[in-house]
Amino acid sequence: MANAEKVAAVAELTERFRGSSGAVLTEYRGLTVAQLAELRRSLGGHATFAVVKNTLTKLAVNEAGLDEQLSSMLSGPSAIAFVDGDVVEAAKGLRDFARANPLLVIKGGVLDGKAMSPSEITKLADLEPREVLLAKLAGAMKASLAGAAATFNALPVQMAQIAEALRAKRAEAEGGAPEASAAEASTPEASTPEASTPEASAPDAQAAPGDGDEG
Repeated sequence: MANAEKVAAVAELTERFRGSSGAVLTEYRGLTVAQLAELRRSLGGHATFAVVKNTLTKLAVNEAGLDEQLSSMLSGPSAIAFVDGDVVEAAKGLRDFARANPLLVIKGGVLDGKAMSPSEITKLADLEPREVLLAKLAGAMKASLAGAAATFNALPVQMAQIAEALRAKRAEAEGGAPEASAAEASTPEASTPEASTPEASAPDAQAAPGDGDEG
C-alpha cells in the first residue's frame, strides 16, 4: 500500500472511530466470506463490520484518542463493528452471531469513549432495545405525572378540612371565655362584706350628736 493510501486509510478509520457511538473489536479467524456477509446482514443498520489492518488501526486509534482503550486488543486478525445505530441491537447481533459461529471472538470495545470488556458487551446485549426502554420510561413518567395530578387535586379538599378544623377550634376557644367570665362574676368575691360598711349607716352616726344636744 502506497504512503498516500495509508494516510487516507488511517484518516478514514480515525473518522469512523470519532463518528461512531461505539466500536467492537473482534477476531474473525476461520470465518468464510459467506459467514462474514451473514454477520453484516444480521447487524442491519445498527453497525458496519469492517476487516482492518492492525498497523493502520493502531495509528487511527491513537489519532482518535482511544489508544489506551483499544490498542491492547489489536492483535491477530481483527475486524471492527462500528456502531452507528442502536448500541444494544448491535451488541445483540454480535452476541447472537458469535453463539452460532464460535469462530467470531469478541475481544472488547469502546462505548462513548469508555472501554468495554467482552462480558460488558454481552450484558449490554441482554438489555431491552432502545425503543422498548423509551416506551417504559414514558409509561413511568406518565404514571408519575398522574400521581402528582391526583395529589394536587386532593390539596384543596385537605386545605378545606384543615381550615374547618382550625375554625372549629377557634370557635371553641372563643366560646369558652364568656363562660369563664360569668363564673367569675358569681363568685363570693363579687358580694364582699364591704357592701355593708360603716358608710352605709352614716345617717345614724350623724344623728347621734343631735339627740345629745336636745337633752
